[in-house]
Amino acid sequence: MRVLTCLALCLMNVAGSAADQAQFVSSSVVEAWSPKDGTRIDFEVLRQGDPFGRHSLQFERGDNGRLSVSTDVELSVKFGFVTVYKYTLRSEEVWQDNALVSVTGITNKNGDRFTMQARKDGNAMLVEGTGFSGSVPVPVIPSSHWNRLQVYRDQMLSTESGELLDIDVERLGRDTIIVAGEALETTHYRLKSDLNVDLWYDDQSRWVKLLFNARGQQIEYVLTSLYE
Repeated sequence: MRVLTCLALCLMNVAGSAADQAQFVSSSVVEAWSPKDGTRIDFEVLRQGDPFGRHSLQFERGDNGRLSVSTDVELSVKFGFVTVYKYTLRSEEVWQDNALVSVTGITNKNGDRFTMQARKDGNAMLVEGTGFSGSVPVPVIPSSHWNRLQVYRDQMLSTESGELLDIDVERLGRDTIIVAGEALETTHYRLKSDLNVDLWYDDQSRWVKLLFNARGQQIEYVLTSLYE
């Protein structure tokens, strides 16, 4: 399993079943978006254009400058009144001075439970998870996608299982997308491995869209409103 996220690969189970000018992301690192206290990101998740669930993030800043990030994902497929697939993920990140201090995650994938927890200890992140236990070098970015700096890395930490995921990233160019009726200029990236996942960030480095195809079906993240 080597690209974007545990979550995207999990969705392959549900889904059934670059362009020539693309450039590999390299040295031109942009500034990361800095969340304000109380900021919330809400995506509606669509499967083949139909409602599939939601993906939300909440940001809180403490008096000591620490940033807490809560991620809440709920996805389901129903036939009539019967739920045939359900996926939930809850994760909590703590950042200090733009560095990840700790992260925890609990996932239920159609009855299968996955957990992970990690904390910074010197120059390493100590990880205990369903998919991996051990130490990984810092800095490391979790697979929650809000931090644009992930596209300048070749690995990220799964908030589902604790695995360190290998990724290759391409910059596909500039796109204009519509968010809540507003046109945004964005940069389009593709995270590549077993599955290709496209991500869009605007000129403030805000995460504004996600898209991938799994087994012939399209999964799309639609931002419900633009955040600061």
